[in-house]
Amino acid sequence: MTAFLGRRLAQALLQIWGAITIVFIALRVLPGDPAELILGSQATPEALETLRAQLGLRDPLIVQYFDHLRAVVTLDFGQSWRQGVSALDATMERLGPTLTLSAWAMVITILLGFATGSFAARRANTWADHLVSVSSLVGQALPPFWIGIMLSLIFARWLQILPSTADGSMVSLLLPALTLALPFVGWLGRLVRTGILEEMNQDYVRTAHAKGLSHRVVFYVHVLRNTLVPVVTMLGLLMGYFIANGVIVEVIFAWPGIGSLLVDSITFRDYAVVEAVLTVITVCYILLNLLVDVLYVYLDPRIQLENA
Repeated sequence: MTAFLGRRLAQALLQIWGAITIVFIALRVLPGDPAELILGSQATPEALETLRAQLGLRDPLIVQYFDHLRAVVTLDFGQSWRQGVSALDATMERLGPTLTLSAWAMVITILLGFATGSFAARRANTWADHLVSVSSLVGQALPPFWIGIMLSLIFARWLQILPSTADGSMVSLLLPALTLALPFVGWLGRLVRTGILEEMNQDYVRTAHAKGLSHRVVFYVHVLRNTLVPVVTMLGLLMGYFIANGVIVEVIFAWPGIGSLLVDSITFRDYAVVEAVLTVITVCYILLNLLVDVLYVYLDPRIQLENA
């Protein structure tokens, strides 16, 4: 187990380094002069050169790269020229709302996904099962921005029962969380349905029933645990998706998360904040994958034996 965790941690660190390198290269090839954007087009050439030197833009690219790595390791991304605060502080201030939104989207996905998956499994190969399958495919095909606009139009504009923008209340979480969750409810439901049907046909289920165990005990103690092995893996990836790809949803509903902060920072070439946001998103995504691997080991005894 220790060796397995050590290998996965080493892989995670290597992935983080690779992601940081890609972010550095991507930001350096973007068009535009950060110094001119900060000081304005009316700035004198002397002022522009002074600021470029302060930002390290005149250093060779390899020097900028190692300075960037050093800054990331020490969590020093510089100052946000727009907000006048540390870029990391500006990012961490917005991380909380993003995590809250992602957590609510995950709760909705799990509740509706397990409900639809169990419903379809109990009615396998019936019209109800086919209806769930078709609905899940349609939900996955719909783009999140369209879902967000439709939900806002229906519940905020026509029915006027939910706010369309963040107003500080928990109710304002519902529409953006639903927008994030709905494309994956059917996907999770189909995954749960498939897992339940596969496990119910296993020999250990028939043996458990032959020993006199009730259907409820067999389902929750044995079947559900084995069904959770692939489901937990995908849920970890899904949480990372919600954090990393909730940009469109946050913009649509004016949610004050790191997604909307990233869009604003890219627009105004606030490179320090862009680097901080992308690094934080990357680290969160990779750490979630590492957590999923650890949970996978504990849920699946076969992997425990392989890594013993």
